[in-house]
Amino acid sequence: MVFPIERSRRLRRDSVTRSMVRENKVTMDDLILPLFVRSGVNLRNEIKSMPGCYHLSPDELRREVAECVELGVKSFILFGLPDEKDEVGSEAYAENGIVQQALAGLREEIGHSASLIADVCLCEYTDHGHCGVLVEDRGIVTVSNDPTLELLGRSAVSLAQAGADIIAPSDMMDGRIGRIREMLDANKFEDRPIMSYAVKYASAFYGPFRDAAESAPQKGDRATYQMDPANSREAIREALQDVDEGADIIMVKPALPYLDIIRQCRDTLLCPIAAYNVSGEYSMIKAGAAKGWIDGDRVGRETLLSIKRAGADLILTYFAKDAATWVKQGLL
Repeated sequence: MVFPIERSRRLRRDSVTRSMVRENKVTMDDLILPLFVRSGVNLRNEIKSMPGCYHLSPDELRREVAECVELGVKSFILFGLPDEKDEVGSEAYAENGIVQQALAGLREEIGHSASLIADVCLCEYTDHGHCGVLVEDRGIVTVSNDPTLELLGRSAVSLAQAGADIIAPSDMMDGRIGRIREMLDANKFEDRPIMSYAVKYASAFYGPFRDAAESAPQKGDRATYQMDPANSREAIREALQDVDEGADIIMVKPALPYLDIIRQCRDTLLCPIAAYNVSGEYSMIKAGAAKGWIDGDRVGRETLLSIKRAGADLILTYFAKDAATWVKQGLL
């Protein structure tokens, strides 16, 4: 018998030993903090469904990012809420769009001390809440794929011109990575990486985000372009296609219900894998903690470790600011 010669508990006897043999650790290099910006001055309004997250005016965004950088947060992804919306989301690719303004201001504030990532999608900017040019076919509301590609490319170029370090398309149109890569290269942004939301499921976990980004579809849903939660082989197909088209980083979204997909992508692909710890995952933890049902900080840390253990190199998470404290305390 192996026992009592082999005793696994020997390596769990104290915190120093546990840390010494820990297989996975989360560092601040791994984390990306999502932030929401809208026009205004001195605007810092908490998002009701996402405690601890805010709608920020550009001046407040600069203060928030500078504070986070001091804490150790190194990467941010920006989402914009425009003053006006239309059928084709024209504010997404306007020279003075809200994210374009925010990027320019952040460059003045922090220089290149942090990575600024720009989400590329039209849902926050369209009056119908879908991710592109809307059509209706046999009573089904969906997005017309090919006409949308041009608008996404224009948005990517506009954001790169404003100072985005990484372009992150989240729309799930077929062929959009190739078109965006082509348009970036044609405008002398061949050095800008693309972080593709390659494996984005049609998930109910996005609810709080749609509240935060004011981007819920006015009719229909996104099942015709986002992935069916029942599918896993399709995820690998989507990821491989995006890599072939020029994606530098592949993202899986959401994270927790799709840890198996993160692992399959990690085992199949050679490029970095990102995972989005989405709003619903975050808000459920916050709600449970507010009720006193769980220890929110411990569950938050366990969540990040589970995503890392599944194989993610990068984690987009609303816990990134909290994680800066956890890392300093040696808790991650």
